[in-house]
Amino acid sequence: MLNNRSIRPRTRYLTCVLVGLLLCVAARIEARADDIKTAGDALQVVLPATAAGMTLIYKDGVGALQLGGSAALTLGVTYSLKYTVHETRPDGGSRSFPSGHTSISFSASEFMRERYGWEYGIPAYVAATFVGYSRVESRRHYTRDVVAGAAIGTGSSFLFTRPYKGWQVQLDSETRYYGIKLIRGW
Repeated sequence: MLNNRSIRPRTRYLTCVLVGLLLCVAARIEARADDIKTAGDALQVVLPATAAGMTLIYKDGVGALQLGGSAALTLGVTYSLKYTVHETRPDGGSRSFPSGHTSISFSASEFMRERYGWEYGIPAYVAATFVGYSRVESRRHYTRDVVAGAAIGTGSSFLFTRPYKGWQVQLDSETRYYGIKLIRGW
């Protein structure tokens, strides 16, 4: 039997996603390079904020520390490389390698996947991939910069993050039935 408390975190997450989508529609973002860049810029903030919000929703202090550690490692490695590897951006700017937008987006995505499961990880990875795409499309980075940023972000969160040990709700299906199950890690 499910109680209202076990469903609440998923409902809040879905509500946040829907509100974000509605804001995008309200802003009438069209598929132009400037708008893609703007959407990528926004998502690189929304993803870590969503991950932090999930730690609050789940009342997960350990997860918040893991998120902070992985973000610190991600940013430390990313900006160390930016200032030691002197690569020019496609638009002529400096400090192209690796992509900071992509690294922090993938760090948050891997945190959500590892900590709370694939039902959060898949949409987060799709959004992080869009961030990487937006950086290449807006001519701020080469593909290699984005791939390196994704590897740094994913790797740092993989090192710091452990699965959540509290109650989780998951969909369950077989050939003859569908249902919802509660899971608690020990």
